[in-house]
Amino acid sequence: VVYEQEGVFIHSSCGKNDDQDSLIAGILRVIEKENEVVVDWRPLDETLDTSNILCAGKDSSSVVEWTQTPKEKCFRADRPSSYEAEWDMVTTVSFKKKPHSNGDATTHANGESKWSFLFSLTDLKSIKQNKEGMGWSYLVFCLKDDVKLPALHFHRGDSKLLIKCLEKHVVLNESPHDERILLVKTQKSLSQSFENLFDEPSYGLLQKWKKDPYIVTMGRFSKVTNYIFDSFRSSDPSNQRRPPSEMADFLNDTIPGLKINQQEEPGFEVITRIDLGKQPEVSRREPVSAEEWAKNMDSEGRILDVDYIKRLIFKGGLCHTLRKEAWKFLLGYFPWNSTKEERANLQKRKTDEYFRMKLQWKSVSEEQEKRNSRLRDYRSLIEKDVNRTDRTNKFYEGEDNPGLILLHDILMTYCMYDFDLGYVQGMSDLLSPVLYVMENEVDAFWCFVSYMDQMHQNFEEQMQGMKTQLIQLSTLLRLLDSGFCSYLESQDSGYLYFCFRWLLIRFKREFSFQDILRLWEVMWTELPCQNFHLLLCCAILESEKQQIMDKHYGFNEILKHINELSMKIDVEYILCKAEAISMQMMNCKELPQAVSEILGIESSSVTPDSDTGEDESAAELSCPTSLYQSISTPVVAANGTRDGAQQVAETQSLAPA
Repeated sequence: VVYEQEGVFIHSSCGKNDDQDSLIAGILRVIEKENEVVVDWRPLDETLDTSNILCAGKDSSSVVEWTQTPKEKCFRADRPSSYEAEWDMVTTVSFKKKPHSNGDATTHANGESKWSFLFSLTDLKSIKQNKEGMGWSYLVFCLKDDVKLPALHFHRGDSKLLIKCLEKHVVLNESPHDERILLVKTQKSLSQSFENLFDEPSYGLLQKWKKDPYIVTMGRFSKVTNYIFDSFRSSDPSNQRRPPSEMADFLNDTIPGLKINQQEEPGFEVITRIDLGKQPEVSRREPVSAEEWAKNMDSEGRILDVDYIKRLIFKGGLCHTLRKEAWKFLLGYFPWNSTKEERANLQKRKTDEYFRMKLQWKSVSEEQEKRNSRLRDYRSLIEKDVNRTDRTNKFYEGEDNPGLILLHDILMTYCMYDFDLGYVQGMSDLLSPVLYVMENEVDAFWCFVSYMDQMHQNFEEQMQGMKTQLIQLSTLLRLLDSGFCSYLESQDSGYLYFCFRWLLIRFKREFSFQDILRLWEVMWTELPCQNFHLLLCCAILESEKQQIMDKHYGFNEILKHINELSMKIDVEYILCKAEAISMQMMNCKELPQAVSEILGIESSSVTPDSDTGEDESAAELSCPTSLYQSISTPVVAANGTRDGAQQVAETQSLAPA
């Protein structure tokens, strides 16, 4: 749903004076589907129906089934008799809005199908508007078969937002014969590929990118890069491309402070070609079982060997039944050295703190919100994003899903927790898997807070986190394969903008939902080095390098190819490959200082004629040997080729080569 407006009325008389006129209230939506955009208007039942009031128990262990009673809906769940009961008032959520009555719409209850309509924009011929200042704003849609639909009257706001929304998909030109009529010229492309683009000037998209790169990237990732590319081209008829130096300046103006591979900069370390040696073969093990987890906990609930359990998680992830507990440790919500009793007390304090913040926005009246534009904007964006986040997942699918209510409430409460940042598009993608695993509003909120502490810079207005990561990724990729880097630069792709979405929301839209659970928990161990997610980017790019270079992909083809990798990447293979790259770099005797700092490891200068230098360097640069001790039963192996991902071994030594 890309547009939604309540308070859009149809006059039942349709302009005929001999009919008794009444107003039929409805909701108007513009819905973007795979191959088309449709406009949908449906009437609303204006009588208040208490069955639409949703109740949620605060300590529900899962999103449970609804039970229907004549007057209300509520969860089929036993609420614990704890002090949390005092917050029950806050947990009742009125999620379905009902418009105020404005006429006798109930007389049409049996004839809703008579007034409902839906049409594709491909069938739209023209739109008639009333003159400005002439009462309520209204629109009349005329279809290509000369069918005129009933006039839609906008009693709550004007129709300008709808026109703006439609102009994203069709070209509207004012009729030379009647200024009230907008004629549909040409349907704009809805394809998500890079071959089909919008018709608006590329400069306009760049301004949107500069204003809010998150909405542009998340909403139209497959199109944004072509806009940028077109902006590099000259506007003259010959369509000559601008020189690389001018393109670099243009990109730097678009995202100020982004400087990649500018080796002339003072203090920038020139990374020359270094022989990293062969990538070692790496294997993964089975996920950590409940039995393994329990064995590593004492009688009071303390984790006995934190490093050991982190190594197990890094090498194999967690079985799903453990995630609800283990993620709280990995994200920093629970201290690793805490007892079970200490964690229970912590949860009690955090529950109280959460609901106090939730009450702050729940108690804001409509009148107050009218005078608080930031809160109003946050709420509007959250409601839009919640309704399109992971809706194919059973946890969030369907209408009136309680999981969606919890997603909405947690994001609104986060705005109270960090009002300066508030809500930025993409944050719902980070919360969704956390809530899915926690199945509890309070725990999900505090785990999300911890995750956002890590990701905060990604969503700040100046985009400092994104700039830094793109620069660091370029540095790592140049060390790993300078030839590939040079090829990307020759195709105007050296700025690695196609990795923007990967970094922004940690691959959330590149892997399947279950694979993301595995990927994130591995990254949260912070092993085997800092910024392991950048090595995951390197692993993906290296695995696609051959095809990109062999087929001589240019700028558009590279972007299209990377974009189409979504949901096609083998998570276990990429984890193996990224780990192999980390070992390859950390075993390097001449690792550049810039790379050492990115990976968070110590480097030392090695003199060739030193008797002990080689061993000392290897000891300092190799990843901790403890990471590979006492871990066996590999499942997936990677040796730098795709075939390696399919190798299965019973047991294998995992010591670094």
